[in-house]
Amino acid sequence: MPNQGFAYTSIIGPEHQGQTLLSHLAARYSHSTPQTWQQRLDNGEITLNGIPAVGPELLVTGQTLIWNRPPWTEPETPQHFDILYDDADLLAVHKPSGLPTLPGGGFLHNTLLRLVQDHTPSANPVHRLGRATSGIVLFAKTTQAAANLTANWNTPKIQKIYRALAQHTAQHSEYEINTPIGLVPHPRLGSVWAALPNGKQAKSIARVLTRTAQGHTVFEVSLHSGRPHQIRIHLASIGHPLVGDPLYGPTGHPLEHLPGLPGDGGYLLHAQYLTFPHPSTGRTIHLKADAFHLF
Repeated sequence: MPNQGFAYTSIIGPEHQGQTLLSHLAARYSHSTPQTWQQRLDNGEITLNGIPAVGPELLVTGQTLIWNRPPWTEPETPQHFDILYDDADLLAVHKPSGLPTLPGGGFLHNTLLRLVQDHTPSANPVHRLGRATSGIVLFAKTTQAAANLTANWNTPKIQKIYRALAQHTAQHSEYEINTPIGLVPHPRLGSVWAALPNGKQAKSIARVLTRTAQGHTVFEVSLHSGRPHQIRIHLASIGHPLVGDPLYGPTGHPLEHLPGLPGDGGYLLHAQYLTFPHPSTGRTIHLKADAFHLF
């Protein structure tokens, strides 16, 4: 069913002072083209300080920008999750593939966040998984727990292990992947995270679990950093893109002609293990989300 629309509100910061409104919208929200944003402006969907905007206005620090998005029909998503751990500070759940963690990309209500907060209103995600990725998502119930986990998330204190089904038969049993990751331009998407020589440092260890009769490889991947799309980019950068990945090709760069939308599914990536010290007690928590039905 269509939802009732939504008002997206932001305050113009000093870094955007002097930009035109249209260029600001197109650069900051690159999921839509400048032509699409101009059409929304022409439709009267966007206001600056309560006044309908037209596009060439020069932005001023402190202005209130609102996009009154009309009603739209959200795509259907799985409407369930399994609880893996629950106490006064934390909630860990097993997210199914196809369910976005957070609103975005046309999803507002059909998200894991909404489902979890219907169950536990105080829970907020410490991290996110891509829509097609299944497995463990950790939520904090208190600001103290959230601050502790966020501070430690990309440190050796927290161990994250995934399973991934990748193209081609691996020649070695284990790979240490240190491909840097950064934003690169894309003709359709504006910019996208990808392998980039001068990007941010990133490290993954990929160990072969199985070589399939179809010529694919099942990897167990340990993350030693937390860059966007890291596993998809890293495996692609060594010649093993995920089977069915609509975004990344064999070099870790985005495909020029995308077979679908970047958030589309079709690949198998699963957050299977998560180990971390409890933010209140310090006790080591070991979580596991079974993936036997996937691989």
